Amino acid sequence: MKRTNIVAALLVTLTLISTGCGTSDYVQSVQLTATGPGNAAFSNLAGADGTIQLNTVAVYHSGKNVPVTNSVTYTVSTVGTQDELSGYAPIPAYGPTTVPIDPTGLMTIVASLCTWVDLPSGTPPVLPTPPIYNWEYTGYYQVVAVYNGVSSQPVAIGAGSRAGNAPDGSCGPQ
Repeated sequence: MKRTNIVAALLVTLTLISTGCGTSDYVQSVQLTATGPGNAAFSNLAGADGTIQLNTVAVYHSGKNVPVTNSVTYTVSTVGTQDELSGYAPIPAYGPTTVPIDPTGLMTIVASLCTWVDLPSGTPPVLPTPPIYNWEYTGYYQVVAVYNGVSSQPVAIGAGSRAGNAPDGSCGPQ
């Protein structure tokens, strides 16, 4: 009788343990980062054919982090305007002719854009050495990575592939 109770208890314990396997670990969050010109506060697609590498990590409930960059889909929306020197114009919609993202997460600027303004604008008589710029977004592409139905935080990416209003004609942080 005792053996039967011990065997039954072991089987119940084994059943409880095995039914939890594979279901307790799940994607808790998705983290998107951009590596390229800029810093933690901003990212910038600088220059003609400039690139930024998007990296995505799935954070599981168990605490493990798994790189999933090649397995995500991206949602990209436009925010604000581009600086047109003589005024502001809408940012062109995301797509293959503006700032495409390839399957490895490489984002490339294809269109002629400047989504930065140097404040205060205007050309001083002499450039300070080194030049001092006060860059501000006029607009940007907002990128979100989606993995297994879980969305990342948004990442803002400015674009500077044509002349801007800085005294030296640059557009955005290089």
